[in-house]
Amino acid sequence: MLIETHSAGGLDRVPDRLPRVVGADLKVPLVTGRRVPYANLDYAASTPCLTEVHRAVDRLLPWYSSVHRGAGFPSQTSTRTYERARDAVRRFVGAAPDATVLFTRNTTDALNLVGRALPEGTTVFRFATDHHAALLPWRGSRVCGLGVPAGPADAVRLLAKALGDAPQGPKLVVISGASNVTGELWPVAELAEVAAGHGARTVLDAAQLAAHRPMDVAGWGVDWVALSGHKMYAPFGSGALVGAADWLADAAPYLAGGGATARVTEVADQASVTWAGLPHRHEAGSPNLVGAHAMAVACDTLTTAGWDAITGHEQALAARLREGLARIPGIRILRLWDDERPGLGVVSFSIARIGDDTADQRLVASALSAEHGIGIRDGAFCAHPAVRALLAEAGGHDPDRALRASIGLGTTAEHIDRLLVALQDLVRHGPRWTYGPPADGWAPVPDPRTLPEFLH
Repeated sequence: MLIETHSAGGLDRVPDRLPRVVGADLKVPLVTGRRVPYANLDYAASTPCLTEVHRAVDRLLPWYSSVHRGAGFPSQTSTRTYERARDAVRRFVGAAPDATVLFTRNTTDALNLVGRALPEGTTVFRFATDHHAALLPWRGSRVCGLGVPAGPADAVRLLAKALGDAPQGPKLVVISGASNVTGELWPVAELAEVAAGHGARTVLDAAQLAAHRPMDVAGWGVDWVALSGHKMYAPFGSGALVGAADWLADAAPYLAGGGATARVTEVADQASVTWAGLPHRHEAGSPNLVGAHAMAVACDTLTTAGWDAITGHEQALAARLREGLARIPGIRILRLWDDERPGLGVVSFSIARIGDDTADQRLVASALSAEHGIGIRDGAFCAHPAVRALLAEAGGHDPDRALRASIGLGTTAEHIDRLLVALQDLVRHGPRWTYGPPADGWAPVPDPRTLPEFLH
C-alpha cells in the first residue's frame, strides 16, 4: 500500500509559539552526494539545545568563575546563578518550597545517589519495564520485582499486593513517569498513593516525562524526582534529584571531596571529617555551573511556552506517525497496554522484512540515515527486559532489537512523512546502497560522507 503524504494542517513547520532548537536548519550528507535537512527523530535519547538556553549560556560564560566561597565578583555572580538554578528546577517539577535540590550528572546519577542513601534493610519495589537507570541502582538492596503489568490498574494492584506482603522495614517504590520504549504514561499519583498508604517512599524517574508534560510531584505525593538536562533541551551535562531531605541528610556523602566537607583535621595521620549538610553534602567537587544554569533556563523556557502548545504539537505528529506506520505491511508497533492509554511522542516498532530479506533492525536505521537523512534509534533502548517482553508479544523477528522514532519541539510533519515514505521503500525494495556489517553495526560501503570540519 502506498503511503500518501497529505496536507500537514500547519504541522509542516514548527509553530511560532514554540521554542526553537539549535540545529533546526542542519543539513546532513547522504551517500548519494546530496545534503538534506536532518530529520531528527531521536528525541527520546537526547534533545537538541534550545536557542534560548544557548543564548543564556553565552551570556553567562564571561562571568564564569568558581562557585561558593570565592570573594571575586564573578565568583559571587556564579554562585548566585548556581543557587538560583535550584529554585527554577524546584518550581519546574512542582516540588514543595522546602524540597532539597541536588545537581547531578543526569537521571542515572540521581537514582544511584538515592540508591546510596537507602537506610539499611530497605526493600525496593520496581517494575521490569523500567529503564536500566531505574532497574539497576538497587542491586545491593533487597529488591521486589513487580514484572510487566497488564495495564495501569494492574500496576497499582501488583504494587499494593507486594507492599502488603513485604517484610517490616524501610520501603522504596520506583516509578517511571513515561516509558522510554513506548511513550505510555504511568499512573504516577495512583502508585504514589498506594505506596504512602503502606508507609513506603517513592522516587520518580522523570527522564522521559520532564520535557513533554507538566509535573506536580508535591500534588502526586512523590518523595523524590530525578531528571536529566540532556533530555529537556539543555545538553550541558547536568541533572537533578529533587525531594525530601531526611534519607539524603542521613546518608554518607555520595562523593568524598571538597565542597562536601564542613571541617577536616588530621588525627594520627588519618583525616577526620565533619561532613557538610544538604545540599553540599552530595555535591563534592567543582559543580557544573553551566549545566545547572542551562537546565534552569530550559525549565523556565518550557514553562513559559505553555504545555498545551507543546503537547498539542507533539501529539498531532505522534498520531500522524502511528497512523502511517500502521499502514505499512510488516511493521508492528510495540505497546505495553491498549491504544487508548495517553502517551508521549515515542513510538517503537519492528520490521519483519526489507525487500526480499529478513529485516535487520540495525540495517534499517543505518539506511534511513545514509540514504534519507533520518535519525532514529535501534536496539533495546537501555530497557532490555521491557523490549524483549514486547517483541516476544508482538512476534518480532529479532528478539532483542527494535526501532524507535521519537518526537520533540523541532519535529515537523515533513520529518514524519519522510520517515514513512523511506520505510515503505525499504520494505518494498530494501536498501538502495551497499552495506557492510562491522562489529558495531551496519555501515555504507563505500561511505562518501565526510565528517564536519571541527573533527578534521
